[in-house]
Amino acid sequence: MAPVINDFLPSPWLLVLIAAVLLWASVRVVKSLFINRKKSPAKTNSSRYGGDSKQPVREPGTWEPSDYKTPVAPPYPDWSVDITKPLPYRPFNHGPKYPITMGLRRMPWDQWIELDNQFPYYHQEKARRIENLGRVVARAEPEALEGAYELLEEFSDYLSHRYPSLFKRTAVGIDNLLTGEQFNIVERPLKQDPMQMAARLIQDDFALLLEKPDGQYYLSAGAIVMPGLWNLDERMGMPLSQIHIDHGKVPGFKEKLNRGVMNLFRRIQPDAPVQRNTWYIQGLDAMDKEGFTTGAGEKNMPVENFHFRSERQSVRRLPRTGAVAFLFRTYFLPITDMADEPYVPGRLASAIRSWDDETAKYKGRESFEEVLLPYLDREHEKQVANGLDLSKEDELRAYPY
Repeated sequence: MAPVINDFLPSPWLLVLIAAVLLWASVRVVKSLFINRKKSPAKTNSSRYGGDSKQPVREPGTWEPSDYKTPVAPPYPDWSVDITKPLPYRPFNHGPKYPITMGLRRMPWDQWIELDNQFPYYHQEKARRIENLGRVVARAEPEALEGAYELLEEFSDYLSHRYPSLFKRTAVGIDNLLTGEQFNIVERPLKQDPMQMAARLIQDDFALLLEKPDGQYYLSAGAIVMPGLWNLDERMGMPLSQIHIDHGKVPGFKEKLNRGVMNLFRRIQPDAPVQRNTWYIQGLDAMDKEGFTTGAGEKNMPVENFHFRSERQSVRRLPRTGAVAFLFRTYFLPITDMADEPYVPGRLASAIRSWDDETAKYKGRESFEEVLLPYLDREHEKQVANGLDLSKEDELRAYPY
């Protein structure tokens, strides 16, 4: 007798049990893949910061020297220490809302160090301040010496290729063709602190940060020489969070920026440098005798006394030591010199008005708003009356210019 097919089929309850087991196993597999993907630092590094997606997971405070070779920067086209002007950064946007973000963008290698016809002034002023203040403004702590040496080497290689009319690479270091200075960067010990030597090569100020086993990045070397909002000696040895939250009291940093900054420093790779811009309004009387900022300035001074201060900041990891180099070039310009630039007065006034109360206090708006804002409004109205086409602003004045 032919067999009955039903005799060979499992019972309905067994089918239900098998289906349930298969469903449970599928969920576990998908969940596992999802969790592993979320936890993968390599994918985060690659997608967000453009680094090598094969970077291994490492313990905080450790770094395996990378074989990454920094690209050779091409010569700056038609660069001249007499003629080339500073780049006209105008890194502010219209309100009504002031965004509290890091504002990062990727940095091409030929933009790492920007020199212009203000180099002689910066070089002379830095030399004077280092002579007068020494380790107060430029030094490397013992644990940061290897990173300081590496940064000095990177400067020497970069500058000799990018600005060959000003610098020449030698067997032992780099020569300044304008001043006649010869820097030996290979002897040990150096005749001068490596950070003081490096400060004489560029217009930027800079800081070197080292990661410790607690995962925090500590200010361990640097040259904060030019007039600025803080000085090196006060913050040496501090972690980033303390520098910005407790000491600097940067508005919104703890709530909106701290996590992003920490992630940036942990994940940034040698092949993926980034840059950003910041800006302030600063009075001529807001500095002490050595150029350290003491505030926004006396309240409601004549508009001619107010300056626009902006910084272009860059962050990159050094491949051999893993130290993170933070460079910032400072630009100063009288507000009145900016008033004739198309769109700038109106946009600047709108940006200043967009600050929330905490940001306005931090940036000292109370000290200048009654004088500066009406002035900017009048200059904007003049431009509009003379035919300024407001609809073309985004096309002609793209951020950060």
